[in-house]
Amino acid sequence: MIMAISDKYLDYIIDQLSMFGEVETKRMFGGIGIFREGTMFAMIGKDRFRMRADDQNRGDYESYGMKAFMSTAKKKGLPYFEVPVEILEHKDLLTKWASESYYAALRGKK
Repeated sequence: MIMAISDKYLDYIIDQLSMFGEVETKRMFGGIGIFREGTMFAMIGKDRFRMRADDQNRGDYESYGMKAFMSTAKKKGLPYFEVPVEILEHKDLLTKWASESYYAALRGKK
């Protein structure tokens, strides 16, 4: 059974990202992809907000004990890590992390 993501939670995430700039959302695979300028850098799924990571920002997530999202369909980890509550609750910190995740997503396209 796929659990719907509440509009209230989605609105909260979008509001927290407001300092980062305009983002678009798209419902996909039972979750929501979050995009900037056509590039997906974050997602909401399984009641969690996650952002893209690579070698340059993965350590930020790991320092909070976060692990890569595991896809049950693909049976492997994806480069999206849950955003720690300490970061999510502070728009200025979240803006910095969102920028790093956006650039990680751009680097991943190459």
